[in-house]
Order: sequence, then structure tokens, then C-alpha cells
Amino acid sequence: MKSVISRDRGFAIGRRAFLRQLAGVAAFGGALLRQAGAEDADVDALIEDSQHGGFGQDFDQASRTIHMPKATAPTLSPATAQITEKAVSTYDAIVARGGWPQVPQVDEMRIGNRNPAVVDLRERLSRSGDLDPSAVGNDVYDSYVEAAVRRFQTRHGLTVDGMLRPTTLTAMNVPAKTRRDQLKINIERLKTLTTNLGPRYVVVNIPAARVEAIENGVAVQRHTAVVGKPDRPSPDINSKIVQVNFNPYWTVPVSIVRKDLIPLMQDKPDYLTQNHIRIYDPNHKEVQPSQINWYSEEAVHYTFREDPGDTNSLGRIRINFPSQYGVYMHDTPLKNLFGEDFRYDSSGCCRVQNVRTLVEWLLEGTKGWTAERIDQAINSGDQVNANLTKPVPLHWVYVTAWSASDGIVQFREDIYSRDGLGAPAIPATSKI
Repeated sequence: MKSVISRDRGFAIGRRAFLRQLAGVAAFGGALLRQAGAEDADVDALIEDSQHGGFGQDFDQASRTIHMPKATAPTLSPATAQITEKAVSTYDAIVARGGWPQVPQVDEMRIGNRNPAVVDLRERLSRSGDLDPSAVGNDVYDSYVEAAVRRFQTRHGLTVDGMLRPTTLTAMNVPAKTRRDQLKINIERLKTLTTNLGPRYVVVNIPAARVEAIENGVAVQRHTAVVGKPDRPSPDINSKIVQVNFNPYWTVPVSIVRKDLIPLMQDKPDYLTQNHIRIYDPNHKEVQPSQINWYSEEAVHYTFREDPGDTNSLGRIRINFPSQYGVYMHDTPLKNLFGEDFRYDSSGCCRVQNVRTLVEWLLEGTKGWTAERIDQAINSGDQVNANLTKPVPLHWVYVTAWSASDGIVQFREDIYSRDGLGAPAIPATSKI
């Protein structure tokens, strides 16, 4: 019997060490040592719950019926509007039952924590279908809660880490009625957007800051994007991608010259030189920055062109399509922005993460443009243009709520305040 007890105790200690590691509990520091008793109690509760609690094999089986969104389910498809209408019925029922509870404001929480707010958190996640109803009524932030939070974060386009951070909590506390109304508003958009899509197309969903390459009803590629700021929004576009530029020059739009370059040059007279931006007069002759009066509107009458290279604002690749707005999709040297939740930082264009992969897909069927040829063009350092043999339809859309072919409801913040339901949960001034 003693040997059995020892083995059980050793197993519990091993699990305790593992769970403490998951919970991010450090093993050093005087202040942390003083917390050790409370932390061990939380971990003991996790072990106790898993060994003797109400979440046994039946709950494990039930929890497997709660799925994550499928990466291959496109936002826009001929069936999206109809599936989203069904989701409205589901949310009507949630609202009729009183919606979901507000989760109290708490410090950041993660697996291993114990807090009375977890009871409300479990109920909130259960009401929206992210947590099995069998798992409510417990104040421990266990692996089931973490998995439910991950699912919620995925459905709302947030960083998926299973931790209850302020942005996740803010999104959770948007009332069920508001989310239901979001779905209703977007149904009308989806009905006009999901007709005559064709077998192969690209979608940029602006509120999601996401790009999808769709082929035969499947999202074969997904790319994180950076889109327009709330005060410089990306436009709705229906066009066709016709060309790819490798190592492009960037001609600075007049609006950016006026809003950005002139103030920058007043503050940093060597800005253009340091950033390899050349100035040309109407006769295409190069002009030196010192020849321009930067405390007037004189600069808007010149052309500003940035040389190709790693620091070019467009990166190494630009994707072109006819548009009255003068915007395009492109690479960027500022790749750190792709890791943010708040990815509304451009002047209207769409920056695409891993854009080379998207370009390889776009150029399928265009003779001579193999993966090796693409790499050669990029590495040449010279501007090289590739014209698509068959232009690919492109749709920049504004969809903040939908249910795709996987049947899972997704929401994004109304970052441009077009839904008419109040301010977005994540304010435009936030930098997450």
C-alpha cells in the first residue's frame, strides 16, 4: 500500500510541476515564495477537480463536440448568407434567455488561477457555446476554461493564447443583443457579396484584417493583414488582380505628401534622403529637398518616389488591380505589426503577411512564373513585372459578423463604425 501511495503522490507532484509551469509560476524570488501556499492550493484544486470533480469521461466526450473554426472555411461563399441567417435564430434564442452575464473586471487570468470571476466566465462561455454546459459552477481556471477561451479568441479574431486579457474580456462583455444585431446587419451585406463569386478569388475582409485565397469553395490560403486606419479607411473594392510587381518603386500619394511628408520634413529635413525617396518636378527632373519650401503647399506639385529595396514601404512585392482609390496589396518592412490584435495602421492599402506565398498562387497558370522564377525576380533587386494570364477576382469587403460553412459564428469589431451599433469594443485609439 505504501508503494502505491508513493506512486500516486509522485504522480500528483509531477502534475503539479507541469500545471505550475503552464500557469507561468516562477520558482524563485522572495515575493513569489510568499505566494507559494496559495498557488499550490490552486494547483491542488486542479488536480482534485481532474481526479474527483464533475468533469470526468462524460464531460471529456461532450467537450469534443465543441469545435474550433475550420481554417479552410471561407468567409465569403454562396452559402454564407443562408448559414448566417440560421445563426441569427441561435442568437435570438440566447437573447430570449437573457443573454449572457458580464464577466467582472479582473487582472489577467490564466490556467491555474482561482477567482470568483471564473464562475461568471464559465457561464458566459457556456451561453455562447464555447464551453460545455457541464463545466459551469466552478471558480478554477482549468484546461477546459483555457480551451473555451481559445475558441472564443479564435471566433473574435484575437490573439489565441487561452489567457483572459483585457481585450478578450472587453469582447466577451459585448451584450448578446448587440452581437445578434451585428449578424442581422451583415446578412444584407453578405447577400450582395456572395453572388457570382466564381471558382477562384481573393477576399480581403477589412474588419478582420485578413486575406483569403479561395479555390473551389475552400480557403486554400489565409494571410494576416494590416489595413487602413479608422481615419484613413480601406475602401470596399470589387476588381481583378492583373499584375504583380517585384521590387517595386513607391510613388507617394499626394494625400500622404500633404498629411505626412510635409510635417516630417519640417521636423526632420533629412528624412527623404535617409529613406531613399527622390523628388521629381513636372518635367521629370530630380530636385533636392533643400530646393522646396516645406512650410507651404509647394511640395504637393512634385512627385516623390521611393527606391526599391528592403526598406521600401511596399516591401519586395506589390499586387496591382484597377481601382479608383489608388490602393493596392503589398509586402512591408514593418512585419512586427502582423503580430498585433489592432492591425489598422495603413493609409488605405492592404499589407499582406507572407505575400510571396499568395503571389505564387496568383501566378499559377501564368507561363514561366514558377516558384524559382519568383525568387529570381525578388533577388534581382530590379523591378520586374508579372502580368497574370487570367486575372483573379478580388473583393475588399466589410463584414463584422458571419457564420461560414463550418457553422461557427465569428465576430470582428466594427472598427470604422459602419454597423451603427455604437463604438467598437476596441476603440480606434487603442494600440494593443
